Amino acid sequence: MTTTDLSLIDRFLEMMAAERGVARNTILAYQSDLVSASQLTGGKLADADGETLTHLADQWHTLASSSVARKVSALRRFFAFLHDEGMRGDNPSSGLPKPARARGLPKILDEDQVDLLFQSVEADLLVARPSASAFRLSALVELLYGSGLRATELVSLPRSAIVGDRPFIILTGKGDKERLVPISDKARHAVGKWLDFVPKEARFLFPSRGGHISRIRLYQIIKKLAVKSGLDPEKLSPHVLRHAFATHLLAGGANLRALQAMLGHADIATTQIYTHVDASRLVELVNKRHPLANRTLTRKPSGSNPLL
Repeated sequence: MTTTDLSLIDRFLEMMAAERGVARNTILAYQSDLVSASQLTGGKLADADGETLTHLADQWHTLASSSVARKVSALRRFFAFLHDEGMRGDNPSSGLPKPARARGLPKILDEDQVDLLFQSVEADLLVARPSASAFRLSALVELLYGSGLRATELVSLPRSAIVGDRPFIILTGKGDKERLVPISDKARHAVGKWLDFVPKEARFLFPSRGGHISRIRLYQIIKKLAVKSGLDPEKLSPHVLRHAFATHLLAGGANLRALQAMLGHADIATTQIYTHVDASRLVELVNKRHPLANRTLTRKPSGSNPLL
């Protein structure tokens, strides 16, 4: 395996742990799958084309479908990462098989857990002299939960992205596609407070010595907040807050198409996974609002024949 493959696999796994909050066992499984694929492609996995991947997949015919699905998932995510990061101009993963497998539900937080997070954020702001990091944390969390930004989109926001009383920002997300994202009054207020600490010449809203804070640093900040809030840090990440944004907005009555646009999903099927959270709410609506909700088996319309 070449140094290039090894380096890129390490960077990919680091991103999966930081941005997605993927479990350690899954990370280890992905690492094994990608290292094996690199060896089978002569150490040139990062440069593989669709034909190479098809040939690679042909060697999995004796494996269980669950193992094939995991390998396909690892490779698809790896090549999507290379494409998103500008390391490849294409994504060759169309050459991989598409094993039938149920899609897992996203990790989510309930509203009480979100309240605990914001209570911790606000506690740091209520001291006599709040620190700059307290205002930065407030802005980060308000934007993650209030607008559903991806971690990469959030950390790379320009300093001028959120202006005055404009209630939205225009983002360039995956596939260089622009989308309009609403920004709440609370988020704009939090960002306004944080801007007092951001040098006017800074390019990014959340600057760092390397340009802007990294996804890994954002991941660490959110994990620390989870611990302070009494939540399991293994179950909280920037991506989980994005899921919470979508879940709670949909449960509150948001239109699925509007949510798709806000999240930047190319396919509405990706957005539809959030409809699982509405199950209990829909049952309640049927039981309370449906015209048949008050009918019983013994209740008969007036004038009906009791023998029928």
